[in-house]
Amino acid sequence: MSLPEIPTVAVLVPVMNEEQTIAELTRALLCVADASDAFRLVGVHFVDDGSDDATWDRIVDATLTDPRVHGVRLRRNFGKASALQIGVAETQADIVITMDGDLQDDPQELPRFIAALGSGCDVVSGWKRTRHDPLGKTLPSKLFNRITAWASGIPLHDFNCGYKGYRREVFDTVHLYGELHRFVPVLAHASGFRIGEIEVTHHPRRFGHSKYGARRFLRGLLDLFTVLTLTRYARKPGHLFGAGGLLFGAVGVGILAWLSVLWLLGHSIGERPLLQLGVLMVVVGVQLFMFGLLAELMISRERDIPAPALVRERTNAQVGNDPRIQPAQPERGRH
Repeated sequence: MSLPEIPTVAVLVPVMNEEQTIAELTRALLCVADASDAFRLVGVHFVDDGSDDATWDRIVDATLTDPRVHGVRLRRNFGKASALQIGVAETQADIVITMDGDLQDDPQELPRFIAALGSGCDVVSGWKRTRHDPLGKTLPSKLFNRITAWASGIPLHDFNCGYKGYRREVFDTVHLYGELHRFVPVLAHASGFRIGEIEVTHHPRRFGHSKYGARRFLRGLLDLFTVLTLTRYARKPGHLFGAGGLLFGAVGVGILAWLSVLWLLGHSIGERPLLQLGVLMVVVGVQLFMFGLLAELMISRERDIPAPALVRERTNAQVGNDPRIQPAQPERGRH
C-alpha cells in the first residue's frame, strides 16, 4: 500500500522523569514539521510512563501551546512497550514515528524517516553509529545487537534505538507487551513487512540520567527467545515440540536398543542407570510430541492475525483490461 503524496505523521514520545526536556523537544518537533512540505504533522503524543517529577505538568503546558500536542498519563510505570502500545492507540496518521524524550534523538531526522518509508519500507529503524553514551552502556548494546541480528536474520545494526518510523498498518499486526518494543522490526518482518535502516544523529544527554540499567540486557536476551519462538513457531508449534520430542525419543530408543542387545548377550541391565535414562527420554519425547499436536489443534483456526492484515496491496484491474487477468471458466458437468 503506497503512502499519500503528503502523508500525515504522528510522533510518539514515551517519557519518564524528563521534565526538563518536554518544552524544548516540543518546539523542535513543531519547528521541523512547519518547515517541511513533505509531510503533515497531526500529533505529537507524549506518554508519561509513571513519572514522579513535574513531567506531566510540562506535558500539560506543551498541549496549551499547540493543538497538535497531546498527552497521556499512565497510572504507574508499565514499561516502554506498554507506553508505545497505548500511545499508538491514540494516533490517527499514515506514519508513526517513535523517539526518546531525552533530546538525544534529533528531530531534524524526521524528513529522512518519511522519505525512507515513502520509498517502500514499512519499518525504518534508526542506527546510532556514533553514540554519546558511557562505555558501560554501549558495549552491552553492541553485543546484544549482534546476537539479535544473527539470531533473527535481520541485518540491522541497532535494535535498541528508539528512533523508528512505521507505517500505521504495522501496529494492526504487531502488538507490544513486556520488553518487546526493541523487537518490532523482527516481529514485523515475520509478518511480511519490509524493514529498512538509516543512520541518525545521536546527541549527548543534557539532562537527567538513563532510565535503563544492566538488567534490561538480561531481559532483552530472554525476550529474544520469546520473539524467536513467536516468529518461527507461532503458526507451527508442532515443529518446535515435535522436533524436541523426536530428538528425545530417538536418543531414548537408541539407548534402550543398545541395552537390549547387551541383555540378549547375557549382560545384566536391571541396575544400570542408563536404563532409567532411556525410559525417561522416551516418555519425555512422547509427551513433547503430544504437546505439539495439542498446540497445532489450538491454533488451527489462525485466530492470531486477521487475514486482511496479511495483504500488502490489491489491484482494481478488471477482467478484459489486463491480459494477465483471465475470466474463470465454469467446470464442465456443472449446471
